[in-house]
Amino acid sequence: MGLVLRILLNALIVFFVAHWIRGIHLKDFGTAILVAVVLGILNALIRPILFLLTLPINILSLGLFTFVLNALVFWSVTWFVPGFSIDSFGSAFIASFLVSFMSLLFSWFLIF
Repeated sequence: MGLVLRILLNALIVFFVAHWIRGIHLKDFGTAILVAVVLGILNALIRPILFLLTLPINILSLGLFTFVLNALVFWSVTWFVPGFSIDSFGSAFIASFLVSFMSLLFSWFLIF
């Protein structure tokens, strides 16, 4: 039950962020659910590998390169989900930051 709630919450966040940020195009809420599922899978499987490969850059940038990795993973979701597109890396960067931050906030509220 917790996984379904987390996916629906992330889908809702993606849906609203797509409407707030120019350059993020989302067909409907069903697409947002698919984006949340694919984003979760990519974050679980691909992001740790990318993080290890870019560890020297991440250390030199004092961890700020993690934001770039998050944006790249968020942008890569467009390859797997029809009806979801991102116009530029800047839009992906801002949207990935907002999705991550809002997901973290809502996770804290659901725990307490």
